[in-house]
Amino acid sequence: MVKNNQVYRKVLYALFTAIIIVQNFVPFLGYIPIGPLNLTIIHVTVIIAALTLGPSGGAIVGGIWGGITFVRAFVWPTSPLAAIVFVNPLVSVLPRILIGVVAGYVFRWLTHKMKQQYLALGIAGLLGSLTNTFLVLGQIYLFYNGHSQALYQIDTKAMMPYLLGVIATNGIPEAIIAAIAAPLIAKPLMGRVRKG
Repeated sequence: MVKNNQVYRKVLYALFTAIIIVQNFVPFLGYIPIGPLNLTIIHVTVIIAALTLGPSGGAIVGGIWGGITFVRAFVWPTSPLAAIVFVNPLVSVLPRILIGVVAGYVFRWLTHKMKQQYLALGIAGLLGSLTNTFLVLGQIYLFYNGHSQALYQIDTKAMMPYLLGVIATNGIPEAIIAAIAAPLIAKPLMGRVRKG
């Protein structure tokens, strides 16, 4: 039984990795372009991995996405901004890893606090998504505030309102998508695997 569980976990890692790769390279499966930015849906895959395989599994799958994001910033950026901001691994890799960590641990904690599992899954998905949004945009502000004219063709004083606008137009819809989709997909997978 333990061996079957280990094999199943390995299959899920391979499946999530394949999905992340496809979402990164097939248009509109992982990024939906909206102007100079992209509405991201890849984070849902990372959250599902975290809910299914635990925080460490989510961190691994998130790290795979972060690594791909980092490499793509040099060779095939997803947007004009990606070539500037995602060459920094603190912006491209770290937030993606922390999606899985936050979603996984929030779900574990909530399962001890509430009986409604779908609600716990939804909240974990929402917070995992917001982790990515706030860390990426927060670090863009932290590291690139002085370069805002080159980045956004706006003045330095307008960078904070611009980033808040991105949270409203991209971050909130991404979080809602994660809160709805992650429980629907993760719940059937969770019954087959024990989290390590």
